[in-house]
Amino acid sequence: MGLDELQQQAMRVHDLYDRLNLRERGRVWTREEFMLGFTGDVGDLAKLVMAEEGARDMPGGRAALEHELADCLWSVLILARRFDVDLETVFCRTMIEIETSISTRLAGDEDPS
Repeated sequence: MGLDELQQQAMRVHDLYDRLNLRERGRVWTREEFMLGFTGDVGDLAKLVMAEEGARDMPGGRAALEHELADCLWSVLILARRFDVDLETVFCRTMIEIETSISTRLAGDEDPS
C-alpha cells in the first residue's frame, strides 16, 4: 500500500470520526484538537518504547506498540491533509536535504591522508 492509499484510508477513518463527533458532541475536531490527540499518542508511544526497552512496565506489549505507531502515522497523515501538505513531496525533499547535510559533515571529517 502506497502513501496515497494510506492517506485515503486515513481520511475514511477521519470522516467516520467526524460523523461520530457530530452526533455525540455536535461538532468535529479542529486541527488543534487533532494535534493534541497526536501529542497524546506520542506520549503513549514513548511509554511503550520504554517498556519495550525494559525501562518501565506497561501493559499491552508488542501489540500495543504496533497500535500506537499506527495511531501516530494516522495522525501525521490527517494533519498533513488538514494543513494541505503534500507529504510525499516534502518528505522526499526533507530526506534529500538531511542526507546532503549529513554527507557534507561526514566528508568534512574524513582524514585527508
